[in-house]
Amino acid sequence: MTKPITKIVVLGGGTAGWLSAGLLAAEHPHLSVTLVESANVPILGVGEGTWPSMRNTLQRIGIKEIDFITQCDASFKQGSKFINWRNLSEGENYYHPFMNPQGYEHTNLHASWQRIAPDQKFADVVNMQSFVCQAALAPKQLQTPEYAAVTNYGYHLDAGKFAEFLKNHCVKNLNVTHITDDVTEVINDEHGYIAAIKTNNNGDITGDLFIDCSGSRARLIGEHFNSEFIAQDHILFNNSAVAAQIPNAHINQPIASATLSTAQSNGWIWDIALPTRSGTGYVFSSKYQSDESATNTLKSYIAKTTSEQQAEQLTYRVLKFSPGYRQKFWIKNCVAVGMSAGFLEPLEASALAMVELSISMISEQLPQNRTHISQLAIRFNERFSTRWQRVIEFLKLHYVLSERDDTPYWQNISSLNTAPERVQNLLKLWQFQPPSRFDFIENEEVFSSSSYQYVLYGMGFNTQTVSAQNTFNDPRAGDYYYQQNREKIAQCLNGLPSNRALLNHLLSNNGQPHND
Repeated sequence: MTKPITKIVVLGGGTAGWLSAGLLAAEHPHLSVTLVESANVPILGVGEGTWPSMRNTLQRIGIKEIDFITQCDASFKQGSKFINWRNLSEGENYYHPFMNPQGYEHTNLHASWQRIAPDQKFADVVNMQSFVCQAALAPKQLQTPEYAAVTNYGYHLDAGKFAEFLKNHCVKNLNVTHITDDVTEVINDEHGYIAAIKTNNNGDITGDLFIDCSGSRARLIGEHFNSEFIAQDHILFNNSAVAAQIPNAHINQPIASATLSTAQSNGWIWDIALPTRSGTGYVFSSKYQSDESATNTLKSYIAKTTSEQQAEQLTYRVLKFSPGYRQKFWIKNCVAVGMSAGFLEPLEASALAMVELSISMISEQLPQNRTHISQLAIRFNERFSTRWQRVIEFLKLHYVLSERDDTPYWQNISSLNTAPERVQNLLKLWQFQPPSRFDFIENEEVFSSSSYQYVLYGMGFNTQTVSAQNTFNDPRAGDYYYQQNREKIAQCLNGLPSNRALLNHLLSNNGQPHND
């Protein structure tokens, strides 16, 4: 049990596998890291949006931002725009930007919003980023250094190219051993720990710690260790998606700064703009809509944004998934990361965020030996069980706040009876006070309390105006931050280039900002 951890084996490629291998190899160069993937397993490649945390992850792995942008067809993402989620009124939408509201930690911005500008959208009053997104502006200026920002940002990217880019970086620069082979057997030692995985052509691959990135099959954590899968389809109904890629009409086509999420009769459509194409898909429930009907729904959406001819010429790919997560993510010397740990609809780009959180904790608290492993496993399982539950609660919030009742799908999924008890209790609390840091352990959350505010008030939720006079509810502070935000909006609209202009500049200038 005191044998040191020296060999790490990652089973499965894709984004989860290569991010795991890359971070562990970069931060623990004294360890041996091997990634084994099958040539016969296709990469799902749906997740094309990230959170701002990806900037830090890429830096930790030693990747230059310009290389990532160039080779992954990446663009800048500053949040999400939700269209027709509240109701079917024309022009109904709201933003969930990545930046916290102005003065968020110091004053009750909900009360300020209600007092100063209740007829305006919450995000517009407390944050400049919704205006930046509406104008399709970039999050930085031409001379801003890589990974630095004027407004907080993540990325839109080509998932297939991203996995290939990570693989090349890991193998060439981080000494990760890459083996393409099929696993035929998992071999245990006398204590029930994995000693090796047996392959067709490369024999037994031994290791001290195994990272299961084998996707929904969960070859190690599920098939071998039998960690129970906890289904969540009674809360989040969607279990299918149909996706398509749309080439840009012209080379200088504007690039949206936010993921567009447009609610449909039985689900919602994502629309992600990249430099050379758009990635579009319809997430729906097979209980309420057939694959053929869902494909036609997506075709109709694409026909409106491009043309009927192009919509008919595209290739449509149907994907199936089971919403839920594992009861245990870490058993013995095996840790599940990515879809092997769980999967939910890509409503708020939580998939890659959970991968980052998982592998970051593994790397930062890498066990020294098996005695250490057993204690870390307990903490890891507790933490990520809570995190999966919180993500589910946050995604469900988007549905239960909806006023839509135009289909059986919306009538059922928006019912509070289908929401977790914690969501029901929080909504009762938030009738009297806005979401705050007291409702969440902020440094542990995937979504902070400010994210809850953007969704709550974007969907028209009503919180009573607070009359108590204290520092947090001081109206003078609200006035100050409101005016400060107005000034920052003007500065951004006048000083930031468009997404397209910044990307063209970076690509033509080989990533070097001007020093004029």
